[in-house]
Amino acid sequence: MLYNHLLGLYEKALPSDMPWQERFELAKSVGVDFIELSVDETDEKLARLRWNRAERRQLWEMAWDAGMPFKSMCLSGHRRFPFGSIDERARQNAHDMMVRAIDLACDLGIRVIQLAGYDVYYEPSTEDSKRRFLEGMQWAASIAALHQVMLSVEIMDTDFLNSITRYQALKREIPSPWFTVYPDMGNLSAWGNDVFAELELGKADIVAMHVKETQAVSEDFGGKFKCVPFGTGCVDFAGVFRKLKEIGFTGPYMVEMWHQPLQDAQKEVTAAIRFVREQYKKGCCDNC
Repeated sequence: MLYNHLLGLYEKALPSDMPWQERFELAKSVGVDFIELSVDETDEKLARLRWNRAERRQLWEMAWDAGMPFKSMCLSGHRRFPFGSIDERARQNAHDMMVRAIDLACDLGIRVIQLAGYDVYYEPSTEDSKRRFLEGMQWAASIAALHQVMLSVEIMDTDFLNSITRYQALKREIPSPWFTVYPDMGNLSAWGNDVFAELELGKADIVAMHVKETQAVSEDFGGKFKCVPFGTGCVDFAGVFRKLKEIGFTGPYMVEMWHQPLQDAQKEVTAAIRFVREQYKKGCCDNC
């Protein structure tokens, strides 16, 4: 727990070859409540969407036995197969991926699927790609509603959806209770947004928060959105925690970091969780 909030850890904070049982044990040892499952654009992770019932049940039972049931999924596979693509086959894959992800979420007890807010990633963004992305999101929200699974779009590392203000424009076109926002403290900060005003704007739609460090975008620097050590970037963590408490946010915080080769995963995760706790205490606690 992070005081009165559930605290999650991104799966990629841990070595990819670490057995699930060891992942649960490590996460639990540092006070984490759940691991956010990754379904990224790699063939290895996308194959999870085709797990059979026995494979799904095995992972669910391991999580249950560890006392760390899954709460959320990071579905970033749409970066490779985006709804906005000019390639019809890619769009078909995007739809198939969405259906399978919702099915997997239902089987694993996952409540929230975090979506990547890219109309396209490996091809030029156009008015047509934005239109196709919107149509895809409208369709996805209808499928999610059918199964009562929350879709929550992330504030991203590209300027297409780099603020809650831009999310709100999308939300007006998708007025579904099953379509919400999952801000990333780092991404929101790196783009030079008025972070506190953005959080105020999105307070009715924020279902979870990514806790991540970034380096800010400037005229001569494109920013750095991954693998920035906590405390070395542009995020005012204490201030963000304070603002979220002020607007009444009671959802989970999910620490987003990436394991690097030769790193000691236990050491890195322990240090990150300690930093996050210190920043939360600085921003929100007088006597805790």
